[in-house]
Amino acid sequence: MQCGHSCGHGCRHDREHGCGEHSEHHVLCLERVPIFAGLSREEKLEVAQISSSRSYDKGEMVYQAGDAGGTLFVLYTGKVKLFRLDADGREQVLRVIGPGEFMGELSLFSSLPLTDNALALEDSIMCVLQGERLKELMSKYPSIAFKVMDELSRRLEAAERRIEAISLHTVTRRVAGALLELSAGKNEIILPMSKRDLASQLGMSQETLSRKLTELENEGLIGLRGQRRILIKRRPELENLSRNQEF
Repeated sequence: MQCGHSCGHGCRHDREHGCGEHSEHHVLCLERVPIFAGLSREEKLEVAQISSSRSYDKGEMVYQAGDAGGTLFVLYTGKVKLFRLDADGREQVLRVIGPGEFMGELSLFSSLPLTDNALALEDSIMCVLQGERLKELMSKYPSIAFKVMDELSRRLEAAERRIEAISLHTVTRRVAGALLELSAGKNEIILPMSKRDLASQLGMSQETLSRKLTELENEGLIGLRGQRRILIKRRPELENLSRNQEF
């Protein structure tokens, strides 16, 4: 098995574990990922042979923009923020990923370096797959390639919607839409990121987001409970706001 390759991704204390004794651990990791869902256990073991485990402390960089790509990162436990920095050093949050999600996929199909940054928001464990050998397995098991392309198309669509919202929609509409998306049909939201990061993702300052959330609470549409918990009280009105340009 070839699994020990160095970090090369700007992390401060990369801790990589050999995969000989951890194949079962890696299979458990891969079973969380939709792109490998259609594989048999034997096929997943084959994928596990090209993977290794890396652990990251909270606040540690997984990789930085400009690092060499060619690696697929699958999050086993923890939470990781993907973001970019503009010329003035301002942060734009792209997304926050949780267990079972992956990142670095664009670099598998390009010789260009990584364009975003990845930061561990919690102590995290990654299953790291070697890009070149993964592409060989994609040829052998086309279902992996098709599922990667499906996920890429979903992310592209989400990115285009976010750009449209930032460019064309009012603050109220953006916030209402984000709350509905985060609620996933439920009446309680536990924010997966800080309000600062959510504001960055929505293209506004934290102060603007906090002010708008307070306005929505005063209107009786939502309830704020601590830093991360938000209650949806009047969903129809919130849905109207997410469709209208004016408050």
